[in-house]
Amino acid sequence: MISILVGHWSELIEGMKYTIASSLLALVGSLILGVIFAMFVISPNKSLNVIGKIYVEIFRNIPLLVIAMFFYIVMPRIFPGLDGFKAGTIGLTIYTSAFIAETVRAGIESVPVGQMEAARSNGMAYLQAMRYIVLPQAIKIVVPSLGNQFVNLVKNSSVLAFLAGFDLMYQGNLIASTTFKTTDTYLAVGLLYLVMTMPLSYFMRYLEKRWSKTPTV
Repeated sequence: MISILVGHWSELIEGMKYTIASSLLALVGSLILGVIFAMFVISPNKSLNVIGKIYVEIFRNIPLLVIAMFFYIVMPRIFPGLDGFKAGTIGLTIYTSAFIAETVRAGIESVPVGQMEAARSNGMAYLQAMRYIVLPQAIKIVVPSLGNQFVNLVKNSSVLAFLAGFDLMYQGNLIASTTFKTTDTYLAVGLLYLVMTMPLSYFMRYLEKRWSKTPTV
């Protein structure tokens, strides 16, 4: 494993750059989409409610690889500039957002109904009450679950390897095929994934402990 890390350090670092870039883009995108569709699911508007439920059920029950391959093979016919990295990142974003939507929805529903009613009685519009009163409390509640989703997202970014996305797993596959040191290569790749996921995991635990000491509204 050491020989792989030393001898192919530049390729592995290049792969990590793509993995981190894809993960960060997908993390931000999936969080935004997840919150939006969570609000759709619990919305009093029946149309938005149906749209939210359909979105979550479809993308939560289709394998990530299928979604990514759709954007890699089918969508370039419409958008020619959609390469493996972009297709994989979009697929990862959409797939993860469905799970985040369910997580955030559960958080919103765990906030006492009186919080929304009190905000509305004080003149806040529905979206204002959701943004300033309900969502902050819901996010605090679901931090552990969100942390798990974010860590899974980084690991799931290995799907880019199937799409020529130049990520860490893609580089690992190339190294293994040229050196024939399969065990050492994938041990090195696994170690580098740990390097990326462990800080994120500890950061989410830190947020959980810090926010648990913060009084809710």
